[in-house]
Amino acid sequence: MTPVELSSTVLCAVRRAVDAGELAVGVPEQAQVVAPGPGGCGDYATNVALRLARPAGRPPHEVAEILRPYLTRVAGVTRVDITGPGFLNITLSGRGRALVGEVLRCGGRYGYAAGPTGEVVQLHCPREVRAVVIGQVLAGVLRSQGALVRTSCEAEPDPAWAGPLGVTVDAHGRPGAPAPLEVNLRPVPAGQDPTHLGRDAARWALLHPAPHDRPHITEEHLVQRESNPLFRVRYAHARSRALSRNAADLGFTGGAGGAGGDGDKDGAWAGSAGELDPPQGVGAGASELLGALDSYPHALAAAARHRGPDRLARHLVTVADAMLAFQHSVLPVGDEKPSAARRSRLALAEAAGTVLAGGLSLLGIDAPEHL
Repeated sequence: MTPVELSSTVLCAVRRAVDAGELAVGVPEQAQVVAPGPGGCGDYATNVALRLARPAGRPPHEVAEILRPYLTRVAGVTRVDITGPGFLNITLSGRGRALVGEVLRCGGRYGYAAGPTGEVVQLHCPREVRAVVIGQVLAGVLRSQGALVRTSCEAEPDPAWAGPLGVTVDAHGRPGAPAPLEVNLRPVPAGQDPTHLGRDAARWALLHPAPHDRPHITEEHLVQRESNPLFRVRYAHARSRALSRNAADLGFTGGAGGAGGDGDKDGAWAGSAGELDPPQGVGAGASELLGALDSYPHALAAAARHRGPDRLARHLVTVADAMLAFQHSVLPVGDEKPSAARRSRLALAEAAGTVLAGGLSLLGIDAPEHL
């Protein structure tokens, strides 16, 4: 379904709601259908409920609730979610298979802009460990979204923390500048030296909190248990790689599509058009994991737009938690033959690992194969 066709579908839903007496409004001439914005999900989003709220004399969210069942019943529409004040987020059938294929095809560049956007950004920060780390990571995030970025620091970073944390800037000081640069990146300082945590944990400690929050430099970032979000992210990546190795030992690999084969009797999402809202039997957590992968590009774009790499770090935790809930449904159990369902689930797990590795790379954090 094209955006033009989906726009007509949205207008038909409005017309049906009016004909049924659920809405007392005039049917608009057109309905805007665009890619979901920050906090959205699915393939497309429309603000038609917000536009109709005032003439209908109802809150936008209530209008969206009225329109949702009319859209859900349309052939080709898998799922309709309501986000924000009343945006209708529409997921089309077949998107799950396409999504997994897109992630695996793009690899670590999934979520990146297609090319340069022409945006030029100068990031200038004080000589403080957290500010310089955030500046370096933010530069990579902005570049992933097509921006041309230059980083600078008021003075040369301290080698005592710059080296251990892998910190670099394009320039430091102000010599030769036609006018002093204004500091435009000033997160709450770390307050203490984080280098004793090691590169990965120190970076996470500085990046995971929002820039306006003070980071806690504690040994908790080193513990290998579920309470540590960095551990969960890295462990989920390692589990994805382990599933691939174990599947290879069993003689099968991942496949993001195709109909079911022998033993495929449990309604695999890939064998059922790969929907983002999988049918029963696909295994626990598939829908949540697909949703987390689908919204990763939006999280990456939001991190660039709001100058907040913490948005990327927190979304990686979301992906990791969904992956850890899903992992138990991937490999065959007992004497079960590797089915098309299992191959599809393995492809989904591998896509999750790909996203986690790509996101950790942008944060400058290692993604281990074994943990």
